[in-house]
Amino acid sequence: MVVTADLDEARLAVRQNPACKAVTRAGDLLGSHWAHGGAARPQSLLELRATADDAAAGLAGAQRRCDEAARELAAAEQAEEAARRSAAEALARRQQADTAAAEVSGRLGRLAGAARGARDEADRLDAAIEAAGPAAEKDLARLEQLRKELLDAEAEADEPDEPPEEMSGRREDLADRCTEARNAEMEARLEVRTAEERLRAIAGRADSLTAAATAERQARARLAQRRRQRATQAAVAGAVALGARYAADEAERSVAQALELRTQAETASAGGAGELKIVRARIRELAADLDTVVSTAHGTEIARAEHRLRLEQLAEHALEEFGVQADVLIAEYGPELPVPVIGDEDAPSLTAGPSRYDRAAAVRRAAEAQRQLDRLGKVNPLALEEYAALTERHAFLATQLDDLRKTRRDLLTVVKEVDDRVQEVFASAYADTAREFEQLFARLFPGGQGNLVLTEPDDMLATGIEIEARPPGKKVKRLSLLSGGERSLTAIAYLFAIFKARPSPFYVLDEVEAALDDTNLQRLLLVFEELRESSQLIIVTHQRRSMEVADALYGITMRGDGVSTVISQQIATRQPA
Repeated sequence: MVVTADLDEARLAVRQNPACKAVTRAGDLLGSHWAHGGAARPQSLLELRATADDAAAGLAGAQRRCDEAARELAAAEQAEEAARRSAAEALARRQQADTAAAEVSGRLGRLAGAARGARDEADRLDAAIEAAGPAAEKDLARLEQLRKELLDAEAEADEPDEPPEEMSGRREDLADRCTEARNAEMEARLEVRTAEERLRAIAGRADSLTAAATAERQARARLAQRRRQRATQAAVAGAVALGARYAADEAERSVAQALELRTQAETASAGGAGELKIVRARIRELAADLDTVVSTAHGTEIARAEHRLRLEQLAEHALEEFGVQADVLIAEYGPELPVPVIGDEDAPSLTAGPSRYDRAAAVRRAAEAQRQLDRLGKVNPLALEEYAALTERHAFLATQLDDLRKTRRDLLTVVKEVDDRVQEVFASAYADTAREFEQLFARLFPGGQGNLVLTEPDDMLATGIEIEARPPGKKVKRLSLLSGGERSLTAIAYLFAIFKARPSPFYVLDEVEAALDDTNLQRLLLVFEELRESSQLIIVTHQRRSMEVADALYGITMRGDGVSTVISQQIATRQPA
């Protein structure tokens, strides 16, 4: 493989050596009967890369402009939406103001009518007061006259000139007239007082109506001012909405232009991408060819370097071992001189007489020697060090293995001791519990029989416990065939058997007698009495008979204010069970 400047030099090199391959600087590859490449010079890689970079830059710029236009459009749409909301709010406020103004106008009209009615009523009352004044004065004058006449009559009555009958008749007449005068005076005063009260009421109502009318006028003025402000705000909102609409139209035009530019850039980028793909494919092909050429050249250089190094080593070896220079060795033992044939695959026996140097036979003998050497394998110079390290590692692992075996034996010993202890404790606890269960079952079920049976008596660590219960008068032993009270009492018997087999300082029982009748409850209370001799019992119960045998009662109740409280009661003397 050779590298030439142009095609002419490549042809010359191939013509001189048909086994040679020639590569030009332009990338053409020539052989003895074939050629790759051509004379047409394609667009250079730098130009294609520059074109692709320009297209990518244009596409990026168009993308940026499109993004900016999209952001501007979004901002304009938000501004338009805000302006529309402001305009809608202004219109709503304007409608509210109009409605409020209409309501205020209606209220002002009603108040004005009420004020006019109040003024008319006040005028009528004034006229009535003025008309009642002369009548009251006339009645007062008549009353004074009647009083004078009464005084005169009384004075005349003191004189004994007139007969008694005339005096009594005259007195009665005067008394009647006085009563009539008093009644007329009272009625006149009542009418005046009523008229004054009505006048004051109408005056207060007129004042309140006047104040309300004044407040309504002020509210109407404020509403008119707010209406003017809202009209101004509506005008501003309309202007803002119009500006936002113009901005949105401009943003839409900008977006359309950006999209058009983006389409053009994408088209140009697509064309450039196609060309770039072609260029990249060509580059990959040339790179592959170049890698092949470089690899071949590199291998050739390495082989030449190895050959030179081999020749130098052979020359040094001949000089050191035999004291012969390289030129003397070539002159005396060169390839043109006959050499003795020791033997080969075709002629394994020794032959006499020299012969000319045969490279093929020498290569075969060298290959055979190399195969024999390969069968022997490579020599590891670090074998002794590795053997020492592996020996040390083996000794360490052997020590660790001995430690593990010893630890395993110790653990197995401990496990066996624990298993033995567990079996011993379990057997003792089971024996005590079974004995107590038989006794308690016989007490709670007089005439019945209950037993605890191991499922696997030979393996105490994996065995289970079955309960056999036969109440009096029944043949069944399975708990599932018993009634609810019988099963509850059997469970209580088993539980209390554990308590008596392994006593505890205190026990907490939660409604264990809830499903028992009076007879069974009486038997259970006897068992409670036995447990109380050595332990303290805390029982949660609703049974009265259980409470009667207790030393102290504690209860939770609710007070009148809805708060729960704890009450307790000490029982001095217990009734016999």
